[in-house]
Amino acid sequence: MERKPACSSGANSDAWRGERAGGTEYMEKDLTSGSVLKNIFTFSLPYLLSYFLQTLYGMADLFIIGRFEGVASTTAVSIGSQVMHMLTVMLVGVAMGTTVCTGRSVGAGDKQQAAKVIGNTVTLFMVGSVVLAAALVGLVNPIVRLISTPEEAVAGTTAYLTICFIGIPCITAYNVLASIFRGMGDSRSPMYFIAAACVVNIGLDFFFMGALRLGPAGAALGTTLSQAVSVLLALCVILKRRSIRLSKSDFCPRKATMKDILSIGLPVAAQDGFIQVSFMLITIMANQRGLTDAAAVGIVEKIISFLFLVPSSMLSTVSALGAQNIGAGKYDRVDDILRYAIAIGVGFGAVMALLMQFVAPSVVRPFTSDEAVVKAGAAYIRSYIFDCLFAGIQFSFSGYFCAWGKSGLSFLHNTLSILLVRVPGAWLACRFFPQTLVPMGLAPACGSLFSSIVCILLYRWMKRQNKPTGDKD
Repeated sequence: MERKPACSSGANSDAWRGERAGGTEYMEKDLTSGSVLKNIFTFSLPYLLSYFLQTLYGMADLFIIGRFEGVASTTAVSIGSQVMHMLTVMLVGVAMGTTVCTGRSVGAGDKQQAAKVIGNTVTLFMVGSVVLAAALVGLVNPIVRLISTPEEAVAGTTAYLTICFIGIPCITAYNVLASIFRGMGDSRSPMYFIAAACVVNIGLDFFFMGALRLGPAGAALGTTLSQAVSVLLALCVILKRRSIRLSKSDFCPRKATMKDILSIGLPVAAQDGFIQVSFMLITIMANQRGLTDAAAVGIVEKIISFLFLVPSSMLSTVSALGAQNIGAGKYDRVDDILRYAIAIGVGFGAVMALLMQFVAPSVVRPFTSDEAVVKAGAAYIRSYIFDCLFAGIQFSFSGYFCAWGKSGLSFLHNTLSILLVRVPGAWLACRFFPQTLVPMGLAPACGSLFSSIVCILLYRWMKRQNKPTGDKD
């Protein structure tokens, strides 16, 4: 049975390869041949480092403003950065549609379709980002009130968000360009771009918040301008390599192309936004348990966010590598990619789960001198860490579903997990086990286990749907 990728209008592999041989390299990295495991590592490691740098990027603002300003300004940047993180995560989710569609076209050798995907992506996201920026700037005051910002931090949060909202086109441009590079198999260049932005951001933070004493507004300026620098670097690389050749017609909106991009990206964005909301609900539950538990949960969430970089990188790796191989018609390699990614994610999670049973207090203690918080945090992370193990399974499957253009399945299993297990489990744990955080830590782990089971069932369903019915390739 022949399976044709939705985002490709037809393969032109020979012409593509011939053009590459002639000296104009359109495809940055061929991920459809060679060792599957090697391709996973060469793609995922730069992506993992990019995630790590983005995490440091956000922490730099808080660290630097804490040196020059008071609690109110620090709180303003903390609250504002949470809002921007949620928006950025959702933008990255939508851009996943570009990564997959570009990857399929690259894998199929269809340079005309790849150009259409890239051109329509630029048109869609740039127009959308300007509209979004204008809307959010107009709604900044209601947003600040909606998130229950402390009165002392209202002015700073408003200033921070206003500047960041104005800079949304820059943030969008970076993430779109990164998604295009990754769709072409190049995860290394976006790592360099974010590394440069991180260095520039730290320098601008010291200038705006230290020398000019601009407070939260200075932090926002540093963030926005450093993103602009990363965009300029990406554009310079594109022009230097001459690897993406677009015509004016590629920027003309095409209903079918945009539909392909959004049908993959929007469910991922909705899923990621929903996950962020669930984390906020669990944080509220922890806050209601008292200061000690609230502090313990907050510290552990920061630690877990670092550990989750590995399973998170598997999602994007499977999406990008899988998309190229689907475009090339190498469907068996797609399944191999999934199996290797699950093995890596589960292996990492198992090691961390075992290790954390012995070192939990030592991991929490650097963040607080209160031994009561250390004890509560150690109990919480010992159970919560199992979420990292099961996440390696569900994240890999999510990437697999996205590669096939079925990101709605990813949204389905995550939504069911949040509504049926993760949030209700945390609420029940808070109500019936007020003396310990262990059951509350098991709630997200059980949610990921539930998602993993649903993913396996959905995978088997997909296999039955695509099973040959007697026709031959």
